[in-house]
Amino acid sequence: MRNFTIYLALLLCLFASKMVAQETFEGKAKAIANKIEKITKEEKEALKVEVEEVNVQFEKGTITKAQADQKKQDLAQARATIIENKVAVAQEELKDLVQQKVNGKINSDDSETSKDTILFEGKRYSISFKVKDSTYIDADGIKRVYKRKYKENSERRTTSQFVFALGLNNVVTDGSVENSDFKFAGSRFYEWGLTYNTRLAKNNNLLHLKYGASVMYNDLRPTQNRVFVIDGDQTNLETSPINLKSSRFRNVYLVAPLHLEFDFTEKKEKDGKNIFRTHQSFRFGIGGYAGVRIKSKQKTEYKIDDIDYDVKAKGDFNASNFIYGVSSYIGYGQTSLYLKYDLNPLFQDNANKQNNVSLGLRFDFN
Repeated sequence: MRNFTIYLALLLCLFASKMVAQETFEGKAKAIANKIEKITKEEKEALKVEVEEVNVQFEKGTITKAQADQKKQDLAQARATIIENKVAVAQEELKDLVQQKVNGKINSDDSETSKDTILFEGKRYSISFKVKDSTYIDADGIKRVYKRKYKENSERRTTSQFVFALGLNNVVTDGSVENSDFKFAGSRFYEWGLTYNTRLAKNNNLLHLKYGASVMYNDLRPTQNRVFVIDGDQTNLETSPINLKSSRFRNVYLVAPLHLEFDFTEKKEKDGKNIFRTHQSFRFGIGGYAGVRIKSKQKTEYKIDDIDYDVKAKGDFNASNFIYGVSSYIGYGQTSLYLKYDLNPLFQDNANKQNNVSLGLRFDFN
């Protein structure tokens, strides 16, 4: 479980870095607009508190009405100045953001964005202040509009995806999967990781090179109340003397997959420019993977005298330390049918050669 947590944290960090890298211009602009709105609301609430304090002083007779009115006016002007100064800082951030956008350092999304921002009304007193570049707030309300024209851009030549796959797992024994020693429905595989997808031709969208890193889990559930037993350099499947509720053998691998992908998403043309997209039509990939075994574990569950036992045995079980195989997938959009076959034997020195085979669904999230 500890190792699983480490792998999960590592890939989540990679996935988070991908998400941060893809933060759009619109998202950052919205964050600045929200900051301005927050500044105004906070100062408005602070002003209300101060005005109430002045009202209390007037009701107690400690100040005259003229003094109260003057204090309120001074407080309103002070808060207006504070808002103006704070918003000016945010305005500079927005200018810098626009410059980064012009320089091509920030991505845009494909949706038209418009924003109506802050409405600030004084209960009794007008508070008005100007913000540079025709943005202002007053007692009648303000309207600050950010709007851009829709512009469709190509994806970058290299994009990244979070990959998750799951499905059925079993072994091919002496070239056949028939009469398997493992349950077909109960034996499963899981895979997740981060991949990169590079368009090979500058002006053609068909061929892509897909590569990355994944963690693979291959589970096998023996039939007929059997477990794996180590006998020297052999790992044999033997009947357990205990009536088992469940028996599962798992290998975990860290692998580097590599595929040549055919993406039939058609390119578009706009204003004389080619626009390329991926994962929007039929896709087909063929390639393979190679990696190392991280750990092996056998888990058995049984019951004796109304006591439930859950036993986990960890070790190498004579399993092959290295994994390599061929794989292929075909699908539409982000979903595809996924097939994998290990070329290395499951156990490195067993007399009967067994190779792992997996079939399931694969999801490539852009």
